[in-house]
Amino acid sequence: MKFISSVKLQEISYYGVMSDDRQWTFLSNHGHVLVQVSRNPDARIRDIAEAVGITERRAHMILSDLEEAGYITITRQGRRSHYRVHRNQKFRHPAESAKQIGALLGIFDR
Repeated sequence: MKFISSVKLQEISYYGVMSDDRQWTFLSNHGHVLVQVSRNPDARIRDIAEAVGITERRAHMILSDLEEAGYITITRQGRRSHYRVHRNQKFRHPAESAKQIGALLGIFDR
């Protein structure tokens, strides 16, 4: 932290939000993984994990969660996996349960 004229200035964290030594983001790791497979349906787990900043094991567990909940379908193509995102699925939280996840993913489409 830096002090100028007795005013405390907070530094910008890695995530681009003001930090007071607590780091958080608006999306959970599940949300980040979903965005990654939406952007690149043929991504390797290694690439997904690296992009999100988690371990490959955690990425695999999240992908399993998303598949089990019906948000994605995983199909094997040889030694690789292909991910299909079901954009019409609704958010899980009651406050957003009337909205489809495709609305969120749309803001991250390139």
